[in-house]
Amino acid sequence: MVKHQPLQVYEPQLCLSCLTGIYGCRWKRYQRSHDDTTKWELAWFLVLCSTFSMLFLWLYFWVEVQNDYDDFNWFLYNRTGSWSDWSVPILIATAAGFTYIAFLLVLALCHIAVGQQLNLHWLHKIGVTAALITTLIALVSVEQLWKEEWGILLISFQATGPFLHMGAVAAATILAWLVAGQFARAEKTMFQAVLLITYLGIIVSLYLVPLTITSPCLMEKKNLGPRPSIFGHRGAPMLAPENTLMSFQKAVELKVSGLQSDVQISHDGIPFLMHDRTLRRTTNVGKVFPHRTGEASSMFNWTDLQSLNAGEWFIKDDPFWTVSSLSEMDYTQVGNQSICGLSEMLQLAIDHNKSVIFSLWRPPPEHPFFENWINVTLETILQSGIRQELIMWTSEMDRALVQQIAPGFRQTSEVKEDIRELLRKGILTLNLRYNQIKAEEIREFSTLNFSINLFTVNEPWLYSVLWCSGVQSVTSNAPQILDKVPYPIWLMPPDEYYWIWIILDLISFIIVIGIFVLQNYHIIRYRLGNIRSYNPEQIMLSAAVHRSSRDVNVMKEKLIFSEINNGVGSAEEVSLYSENGYDGYSNEVVTPIDSHSRKMRVN
Repeated sequence: MVKHQPLQVYEPQLCLSCLTGIYGCRWKRYQRSHDDTTKWELAWFLVLCSTFSMLFLWLYFWVEVQNDYDDFNWFLYNRTGSWSDWSVPILIATAAGFTYIAFLLVLALCHIAVGQQLNLHWLHKIGVTAALITTLIALVSVEQLWKEEWGILLISFQATGPFLHMGAVAAATILAWLVAGQFARAEKTMFQAVLLITYLGIIVSLYLVPLTITSPCLMEKKNLGPRPSIFGHRGAPMLAPENTLMSFQKAVELKVSGLQSDVQISHDGIPFLMHDRTLRRTTNVGKVFPHRTGEASSMFNWTDLQSLNAGEWFIKDDPFWTVSSLSEMDYTQVGNQSICGLSEMLQLAIDHNKSVIFSLWRPPPEHPFFENWINVTLETILQSGIRQELIMWTSEMDRALVQQIAPGFRQTSEVKEDIRELLRKGILTLNLRYNQIKAEEIREFSTLNFSINLFTVNEPWLYSVLWCSGVQSVTSNAPQILDKVPYPIWLMPPDEYYWIWIILDLISFIIVIGIFVLQNYHIIRYRLGNIRSYNPEQIMLSAAVHRSSRDVNVMKEKLIFSEINNGVGSAEEVSLYSENGYDGYSNEVVTPIDSHSRKMRVN
């Protein structure tokens, strides 16, 4: 009986099996291939890269726009008529989708690195397509419905630009290993030239990106201005229902510099605090007056307004995900809040010497105080006894009359007009949204003794950027968070940043050059090393060149039988990589068999 001993024994490759199995459901050795990737699969790889890029942009945008989640929910409320917080679920879904796509991209790059043919499974193709379409819809929706919010990206780059640059350079440096490997294995000179020029163009561009980065936080510490004061936006709406007395009390406890609110006039001429045009969102009007839910807030008299509960909605909707952090006493107090009158808030400001800024809402034309609503509000303020310099008056209507009656009011504009026009009106204070003014304009206004208040600033990074820009004050939903920011998150002298930039680029450049030299050194060694003892098949197998699996198998058979015929008896000579038994082309671990096991034994 004749027994044939196998010439080679292949050990299991769990990592490679997982790599090809997860990406393309190719778990078996015979399913894998070193053939060139088809054009169809290359197209899917490009789709995967595009999806990753757009998801990264969307994730970055949605993380940075966290400052305006309340505005987003308010926008949806105006569209749908019901309040729900979609911001956090969208963030979670985006993070999950990005993680999935990033994982697939890493698997694809690993396929390229080890010379495996790309073959994305059809289930993954459905997932990538769904992620791509969803992301495109999200981006288009923001462009169509919330276009002004793109401005936060430019502002965020002032805070994250230097760090994004460092991360991009590090990623490009790591990819040099993959690019150098493809460059070394490429057979066509044209492909090598295109690959090298493309990669060098990208990485050189990244090296020069800091020339375009500007940030107010790149400044000397001695030039940093005083910490911006904080106004409580409708009080402290994360800790208590907005525009209630409890909310303003919480803001005062946090030592804010001022209070901001929205003022409307009741049907019987009492100014009260309410942001919405109706009472549906922040009161139980649907329970007490079910037939008046769509009626304007100012069409209710003060007695009816006082009968409504203005706190239960906060516990039910939990608009800022903070209800669980309330103490038992606060929880009970929240549920008993009522609509706050302007006079109550003014008395609180008097007791604690706080500035007050109003957004005044004119009542509907059928309202009895439609014509003299300014006079009613002004009379209430003056009767409260508050010092006039604590009032920041924003209404453009009858501004000249207000200046005559209350010359001590700080006249404030909510529109960024020409400086000469503002001075003509006697306005020295601006109250603007944070993305309506640039850092250069802030410094220009500040040199002319203008005071600038920006709203609504909730995130520490945005507060830090505006602090470095020279803003005097901000209005915030989160004074309890900004109160814990005693210093900008980061502040760096320009010279120090330039040194970091140059050193980082030099280190990256040296590593990239080293990787290309190392990759090509291996190719040269295996192509030219020991040329006298290797036959042509050995040279072709040693070189990491893309060839079809059939051609490789033919060359291996020729090599094995030629060495057997030549009487090669050393396992080290038969192995293509004698050092570690590793097949450089197929990336398969090969256990060599000694010379005795190659011989045929006859029993």
